[in-house]
Amino acid sequence: MRTFLGMPTTAPAGVGHLRGDEPFPAAARKALGDAQLRRNLRHATTTIRAKSGAVIDEVPDWAELRAAGRAIKADTMARLPELLEQLEAAVTAAGGVVHWAADAVEANRIVTELVRATGADRVMKVKSMATQEIGLNEALEAAGIEPVETDLAELIVQLGNDKPSHILVPAIHRNRAEIREIFRREMPGVDPDLTDEPAALAAAARRHLRQTFLSTKVAVSGANFAVAETGTLAVVESEGNGRMCLTLPETLITVMGIEKVIPTWADLGVFLQLLPRASTGERMNPYTSMWTGVTPGDGPRQVHLVLLDNGRSAVLADPVGRQALHCIRCSACLNVCPVYERTGGHAYGSVYPGPIGAVLSPQLTGVADNASLPYASSLCGACFDACPVLIDIPSILVHLRGQAPHPRAEAAAMAAAAYTMDHPRLYAAAQRAAGLGRVAGRALPPPLNGWTASRDLPAAPPQTFRQWWAERGSGS
Repeated sequence: MRTFLGMPTTAPAGVGHLRGDEPFPAAARKALGDAQLRRNLRHATTTIRAKSGAVIDEVPDWAELRAAGRAIKADTMARLPELLEQLEAAVTAAGGVVHWAADAVEANRIVTELVRATGADRVMKVKSMATQEIGLNEALEAAGIEPVETDLAELIVQLGNDKPSHILVPAIHRNRAEIREIFRREMPGVDPDLTDEPAALAAAARRHLRQTFLSTKVAVSGANFAVAETGTLAVVESEGNGRMCLTLPETLITVMGIEKVIPTWADLGVFLQLLPRASTGERMNPYTSMWTGVTPGDGPRQVHLVLLDNGRSAVLADPVGRQALHCIRCSACLNVCPVYERTGGHAYGSVYPGPIGAVLSPQLTGVADNASLPYASSLCGACFDACPVLIDIPSILVHLRGQAPHPRAEAAAMAAAAYTMDHPRLYAAAQRAAGLGRVAGRALPPPLNGWTASRDLPAAPPQTFRQWWAERGSGS
């Protein structure tokens, strides 16, 4: 049993791309000023919502599937160390090699050393949130190894020297015209008369990547799921580029967060029904690739699995926050969130944006280092309604807000309120004072006037409950 599993730890030394350069409010304010960004986001999220809603309505037992997904994830988190060791044994028995990485620094070192051992100076990559989280591309480039993203949206982000802004559609903040200009500027040998038609853009990317697929000996992937029972890893995608990476190279390295394990093969069937409908609005994923270790004469000759903690053990130790580890990265919460739709993913400053990022990123880094993210929500509850595994994101947000550092004035005010409510005479006096507010107006005096500058102070009722009770009691 690995010592870091299930241990309440502080944020690891190398957390990768989980902290923003500036707090969410400041970054969001800039994003709100970008009219083109807001148009792009509104169009994309509206389209995905409509498509997803239509295919979900076709499933008569959708509620039961969601409940099953939640139950499987809860069971997995309850015995995560056991399942990970079962997974390790199954992968090893099938001819794979398992590595354990406590943080981003260790994971990057392991992958870099594995690539160097092959003699390769280039790797092709399957879309992976885990490798983005640890900053693997930057680590490979620093070691003189070229990473090539093969997912179309990830390729757009990479060529544009950009950052992903959505879990499922990394380039959602770009429209077709912007993508065409990126391709014309950055893609070697591209047709200068390239149009912004989707088919033309996809064809240009296909030509660009074809030689990479045929000549690159090492691939790096993530994993959507790993079956502890059999040692099987699974990647789901819409384009087929991932399957090229998973089958053609001689060496395949998979970096996977430890929470992606599930107990049995039968459990996989639940998630393969939930994920496509909640994410892309498809009845099933166009490409679902699975592999179990090494098969002589078929696929990669070396298969490595890097199990990544990077703060997940600390999340697991929190009975409330651990729900965030149930996430299957469908992005449904992003597509319904009014905050995300207006600010986009970059404002969150993390590879995990939107509602799930607002609860996951602070826990992975330590809430104090991402204290603004739990407030990046209106608590409307749309994310909870949309989540295919019923993660109660609003409750986790409130939980994390309680852990975030607060200004001294706010802390003092809350302490004074608690003291007052604990002493009946003081509380009665405060109620009488609140009644005077009906005469004083609807604004608070300094330094509390910042709160009422943009909202009305609720008027105190003409009669307190105690006064009402006293009158009722005297009349009976």
